[in-house]
Amino acid sequence: MNESALKRTLKAGAIVFGSSAILLLAAPGVFLSLLSLSHNEQNVWSMRMLGITVFALAGNMFVHALNSNTTALKKVSWVMCVSAGALGICTLSIAAHVTPFCVIYALVGFGFSFSYAFNLLVPKRTAVKQ
Repeated sequence: MNESALKRTLKAGAIVFGSSAILLLAAPGVFLSLLSLSHNEQNVWSMRMLGITVFALAGNMFVHALNSNTTALKKVSWVMCVSAGALGICTLSIAAHVTPFCVIYALVGFGFSFSYAFNLLVPKRTAVKQ
């Protein structure tokens, strides 16, 4: 397990999720357009609720990156590994026309999932003294 890489992944994920949360809260219509979803009162409300939830998740990710011991870091990284992969799958299975934004957003989720899995499963390399 590569703890420092997992902490960097959590921090990067917190920045991406935090940015998404701000967009979801401030301009839900933009997100709806990017996802090719209809602009109605229910969808706007859903985007804002999602924004609040994602903001809380981003905060938790950042706090774990700064303060977690090895056991907690491993557990939160597995949760995020599964969640990021599921985000990618859900984004591609959207009940609307799949836009280029959907594909890019899904790839971001898959990228984070891969980073978590790789850094959880592959031992950290240590420098070899000569």
